[in-house]
Amino acid sequence: MTKTTYKTTLAKTALMGATILMGSTAFPAFAQMAPAPASDAPQAAAIEDNSAIVVTATRRATSLQDVPINITAVGAEQLERQRIDDVRDIADFTPGVTIADTGPGSTGTIVLRGLNASDTDATGNSYDSALGIYLGEVPLYYDFKMLDINRVETLLGPQGTLYGLGTLAGAIRNIPNRPDTTKWQAEWHGRVYGKKEASKTGYQVDGVINIPIVKDHIAFRSATGYYYDPGFIDYALLVKTPGVSLPQPDGFATVPPTSISQAGYDANLYRRKDLNFEKTFTTRNQLLFQITPDLSVDFTYAFQHTKTDGGQYNSDFVLGTGKYESASRYAEPVDRRAHLASMEINAHVAEIFDLVSTTAYTEVKNKRVGDNTDLLLDLDYDYELFPAFTSWNESENTRKQFNQEIRLVSTHGGPFSWVLGGFFNEQKLQADYREHVPGHPWVEFGTQPNPDEIEYASFNRSKVIEKAVFGEGTFKITPEWQVTAGGRYFNYSSLVSGRAVTPLLGDPISPYDAKPAGGTTAKSGGVWKFNTSYKFTPGLMVYATYSKGYRIGGPNTVAPCILPLKPPPFQNVCALPNELQYGPDSTKNLEVGVRAELFNRKLTLNVNAFTIDWSGIQVASATVNGIVGITVNGGKAKSEGFDASFQIRPIDGLSIQGTYSYTNARLTEDVPAIIAVNSPAATYPSRPIQLDALKGDRLPGSTKNSGSLGVNYTFPVMGGDFSADWTATYRGDVVTRLGWDRAYGDKLPGFVLHRASLSWQNDVFTVGVFANNIFNKYAITAVSNDRSRVGLNDGVVLRYLRNTVITPRTVGLEVRVKY
Repeated sequence: MTKTTYKTTLAKTALMGATILMGSTAFPAFAQMAPAPASDAPQAAAIEDNSAIVVTATRRATSLQDVPINITAVGAEQLERQRIDDVRDIADFTPGVTIADTGPGSTGTIVLRGLNASDTDATGNSYDSALGIYLGEVPLYYDFKMLDINRVETLLGPQGTLYGLGTLAGAIRNIPNRPDTTKWQAEWHGRVYGKKEASKTGYQVDGVINIPIVKDHIAFRSATGYYYDPGFIDYALLVKTPGVSLPQPDGFATVPPTSISQAGYDANLYRRKDLNFEKTFTTRNQLLFQITPDLSVDFTYAFQHTKTDGGQYNSDFVLGTGKYESASRYAEPVDRRAHLASMEINAHVAEIFDLVSTTAYTEVKNKRVGDNTDLLLDLDYDYELFPAFTSWNESENTRKQFNQEIRLVSTHGGPFSWVLGGFFNEQKLQADYREHVPGHPWVEFGTQPNPDEIEYASFNRSKVIEKAVFGEGTFKITPEWQVTAGGRYFNYSSLVSGRAVTPLLGDPISPYDAKPAGGTTAKSGGVWKFNTSYKFTPGLMVYATYSKGYRIGGPNTVAPCILPLKPPPFQNVCALPNELQYGPDSTKNLEVGVRAELFNRKLTLNVNAFTIDWSGIQVASATVNGIVGITVNGGKAKSEGFDASFQIRPIDGLSIQGTYSYTNARLTEDVPAIIAVNSPAATYPSRPIQLDALKGDRLPGSTKNSGSLGVNYTFPVMGGDFSADWTATYRGDVVTRLGWDRAYGDKLPGFVLHRASLSWQNDVFTVGVFANNIFNKYAITAVSNDRSRVGLNDGVVLRYLRNTVITPRTVGLEVRVKY
């Protein structure tokens, strides 16, 4: 019910130990760069500038400061020094990006330039089609660990004329190091740390090995690691025996109780500590065949398995719980597995173009258990009249994706260059869901044996196929002035089917024993891009882009209604025909930017201003029957603002860097009946209503203001380099839903975090100490549900509100050895 190949000349230009500014709006830092990966189509000539990071977002290897679009890049050394383990840590160093770290149970909620209209969620997201997350050339919304990653490139704004996966808001590209056919390499790394509020010690162990099997022709590279984070959220009110133990043992108060007596607690409840721990095993393995200098094939297999037993949220202090305590009646384990297999072919053809072909299959499986009690209390079916009433749910989602992309990138030289590509993507989703009511006497009312005490069950199957052709051409009017135009044509089809059953009211126990229902839809369209840039001097460039982005529609994962609807007392928890699918939405983006390197590169400054019009917004809503979460289309919005970054290097070894981002994202027209709230609020039985979203409502989930300031000082000592690093990051306030101030939402206060590290390294060893959240700041980053859904139902206190909290102070030691 809930909802390439680098040619030999380029490969020899190893850009190592580079001091760089990491992009138009990047967090500036020192970055150690290796050659760009083989899968990224290179320029015909090597880049000689050893002080610049090389990026390949434009499908050509280019110095970052010469890229005429808004792109940031975080290099390998910065990833290591700031201990950036996965995509959830990137926002602190990428202005224009807001990420709510919701713990290991999901990838988290990522919002680029404020383009989000749905409520925040304490459990985060495991899928989001507004942006593309790439591992190499493969799009996959998943938080693969950033182990042996060369760099992370973030492109803000629509991306559809250079990439197979068209995106509405932008793309994040994790570029791995590729196998080296010339030499053996090995590295191991270990980290151990303590965390405030945690009862155990955390650690990480990982290693990388590169083996040239046949020198200059065949190489194997493997990166493997294990991560144990101890967690810091205690589940303090777990029921001992479901269906027997009392979840609220001191009776049904007429006013909300604020605590539980010790006697009542000992008889019915118990505590488990640190349930939001993380246990993750990850591995990425590549086998490269460099058949000729102009032809290579790279096979990749990546796997990651993550387990946790609870969420990274508290329960808003209900029944006396604290900042780092959940009031859930059940542990909430999550088991996540991801497989990725790909083949990339890179060929240089007749000095005319490079061909890059990527074939990939990915599979992501999520198993989750959750406390379902508050949902049934909210729906007010009178289950709460049974004093020992509790409910738990279990869900299993499997998302399988096959995609094929072929891209041609010109190498013939001259004033005109081009990129042309084709893309095919098939995505299948299988979602199964069950709710249990242990020990409830109503279980016996069903017409069939129900040993698992299932109250509700559903399944949903969907398949979305997208096809696209895309490309762009660039003409250099003069050596300093270029113009680019691009376009994309796409079409997609979507099929959904499923069924829901309520066994307590006579339905079959399994939804697969009932006749399914469903529907199909298909759409097509196009997007475009215009870009120009002019270099006034080698160190000063201005650029402008006008582009259109899109996001395809798709199926809602809710079982379809069987018409006609059943009369009371039957539960109709399902999607009507017009609620099964949602349509595409689109953006129009205008931005201008300046890149400057001054005073012999002692000062680097980048500024970008943008305005985005968003129409046909995909926004979270709810079904008419059962108030189940779905996505609908409605309304228009605008996001506008600017990003800025600087780096100053006044003396050798000292770098001072900072960033600032301002994003004003709001609705520009009213959207009727789209915000679901209980009315009257906090009373039961309630009659859910849909409030209007209004012009001017701030879009939820992203901050208006964010920034960072850091200092790094490195100097030689004892045959190596000693480095001291301090960074402060600011995240401004965030609203949790559209119309938050009238729809029982929250405005979450902004906060500042500090991190620091001291390290010594030479060519072989690195030893360091570090501290994150030095002052042990407590802050909330996301909220689940709204305040109209709390209070008392027949004396039972609802525990619906959940606040995602940031990680407390962490202090540790790490060692790295390279061979």
